[in-house]
Amino acid sequence: MFDQPLDADAIEQYMVEVADELAGSSQRTVIIVGGALLAWRGLRDATRDVDSVEPLDDELAAAVARVAARHGLAPKWLNASAARYLPATLRPEDCDVLLDRSSLLVLGAPLDQVFLMKLFASRSADTDDLEAMWPHCSFESPEAAAEAFYEAYPLEARDEYLADHIRNII
Repeated sequence: MFDQPLDADAIEQYMVEVADELAGSSQRTVIIVGGALLAWRGLRDATRDVDSVEPLDDELAAAVARVAARHGLAPKWLNASAARYLPATLRPEDCDVLLDRSSLLVLGAPLDQVFLMKLFASRSADTDDLEAMWPHCSFESPEAAAEAFYEAYPLEARDEYLADHIRNII
């Protein structure tokens, strides 16, 4: 019941519904990353949830839960679990506006930043996403992507093989 795939149209529809649920309240910001952003951009067919790097306050979480109940979605179909992968170089002003309502601003993180996040997470499911994103990123080479990684995650130990690892993925 809670495992239905979310394609770009569904994600947008549900985000509009969340905005409607919040009508009359102050505007909140959600920065979409991960598979949901790739689906929104047409680089992936669907995802199981919508990851944000911005925390969801109680009112926003309640609106998300109401939309979930209405459509049979997982209660936390929109969540902030990606915050643990937040790169130091991600700036909201560099994001694209995906939806702008008086109660909800939905931003899409730059694909370069999402690439770095998925590289940092390095889950087996991320490999296909990394490969799909690469042609849409601005990195000039795997070496440049590796340098951007260390700027984004300055506490990470340097790995002399990171550029080779990226090259193998892409």
